Amino acid sequence: MKVYLCAISNISSGVCAEDCGFCTQSTKYKADIPRYKYKDIATIVEEAKKAKAAKAIGFCLVTAGKGIDDKILDFVCRAAYAVKKEVPDISLIGCNGTANLEQLRELKKSGIENYNHNLETARSYYPKICTTHNWDERYQTCLSAKEAGLNLCTGGIFGLGESEAQRREFIEQIASLAPMSVPVNFFHPNPALPLPQKVMDKEEALSIIRRVRAALPEAMVMVAGGRELVFGDEWPHILEAGANAIVIGDYLTTKGERPDKDLATLQTLGYEIATSCHE
Repeated sequence: MKVYLCAISNISSGVCAEDCGFCTQSTKYKADIPRYKYKDIATIVEEAKKAKAAKAIGFCLVTAGKGIDDKILDFVCRAAYAVKKEVPDISLIGCNGTANLEQLRELKKSGIENYNHNLETARSYYPKICTTHNWDERYQTCLSAKEAGLNLCTGGIFGLGESEAQRREFIEQIASLAPMSVPVNFFHPNPALPLPQKVMDKEEALSIIRRVRAALPEAMVMVAGGRELVFGDEWPHILEAGANAIVIGDYLTTKGERPDKDLATLQTLGYEIATSCHE
């Protein structure tokens, strides 16, 4: 079995005016995180080089905020051009919030091949965790990303207080988009956030991964945020449950495992590291 590795660069941090209850990047909750409008592009390029050296095939350019405006579009495109010039064989992922078809086409022209826009949770539960925009905007952005010719990455966060029925609904809604990749995140509690401060049980989390895999048998199922928190050193069980991709290194505002340690674990267990998104 091949395992796909992806890395994240938080190129704009902690400057979001939305009120998503799961997100420390919202200025509403005043979480203790780094906050900056634009990361230096030379720094982004160096991070991409390090990700490639750690065998990541995907590199995600993430901005904080509801969506794309002209300034964000220009910044992401310049960052993408710079990365592709120095690391041409890494697959770039844009993660820049709600976007229209024209904006998404511009991102593709800059060298971005994939767009990550998570539904986050079930449509019926979304008003409980966010009031400043609606779920339908998120779904439409996913449809537009596919229309623009980008590979769609969409998933979300489990453990936000949703019901069992809402988890079923959520997985069905993800599957309706037929994404290439499904990021599966588990809520990482933070005392600044309004949601229940509870870490999901490991067996419950493995059950969710199995259900996502069953619903999307052809997709890349990527366990991302919360992997280290929920599973600790037992995280390889996610691969047995149906995941075939992980995020390496740090996340947006939380620390991750050292990439060399994850690589050593995978190699010891006999897993092959994928060298392309489409193997």
